[in-house]
Amino acid sequence: MKIRPMGMQARRRTGNIAYHLFMAVLCLTMIYPFVWSLFSSFKGREQLYTDSPLNILPEPPTLENYDRLFEVLPFERFVINSVILSVAIPLCMIAVASFTAYALTRLQFKGRNLLFLAFVATMMIPSHVTLIPNYKTIVDLNLYNTYTALFLTNVFTASNAFNIFFFRQFFLSIPKDLESAAIIDGCSRLGVFLRIILPNSKPAIATTAILSFRSVWNAFLMPMLIINDYDKMTLTVGLKYLKEWEPNWAVLLAGASLSIVPIVIVFLAFQKYFMNSNMNAGFGGT
Repeated sequence: MKIRPMGMQARRRTGNIAYHLFMAVLCLTMIYPFVWSLFSSFKGREQLYTDSPLNILPEPPTLENYDRLFEVLPFERFVINSVILSVAIPLCMIAVASFTAYALTRLQFKGRNLLFLAFVATMMIPSHVTLIPNYKTIVDLNLYNTYTALFLTNVFTASNAFNIFFFRQFFLSIPKDLESAAIIDGCSRLGVFLRIILPNSKPAIATTAILSFRSVWNAFLMPMLIINDYDKMTLTVGLKYLKEWEPNWAVLLAGASLSIVPIVIVFLAFQKYFMNSNMNAGFGGT
């Protein structure tokens, strides 16, 4: 008896099923550690150390780990500091990057392309190479243990170079006719930027806001080197000291879970514009 060959449609359906099964397993593998950490932060110490890692549900759930988290160190202060810095620094980064990118895109001046290449070249230098010079500069300027140093090392270093590159590429996709019409109507160059360019750049702004927020929120090395006052420390640095003071891993998981929540909230808030940026930003133009 001859077996009829599988049709094109059936092969395509089988391939789609196999692809989606593979992606579901891959997503589960990537998400499971985060889900386990979150649920384990509500487990008691005995269950955490004796229970199977496949059993993620706390029995019974408890808030003792979170209570202990705020007893060991001033974690409420760490959270406030991180929120303030993670909002203020990205706003400054977006302002500087967007103004710089607009100048590199629309203003005609000698050496414009060379200056842009210099900005892009800083992205290729590992941050550890400039760590000592930046630290020495901060000490010489008497900015040690100040938030000003964190602003400077994020806004005016290679940390902001990608944002300049991203805004420039997005601005190139905006038709110049919109600006020309506004200038003919009497709008200044600054007015064109504020009223025409920025309102049409919401996807780029949202993308930059998410990436900058995540970068500042997760920053560890520079805040650890610069800030040595408990009242000024960020959450990531506080987690490092928590590990030294608290042997209970359930409390550490509570702190780690707490540090993930703001990033998820920011991404969900800007998700619509973030997706539009990925699909419609366009990296073409001259």
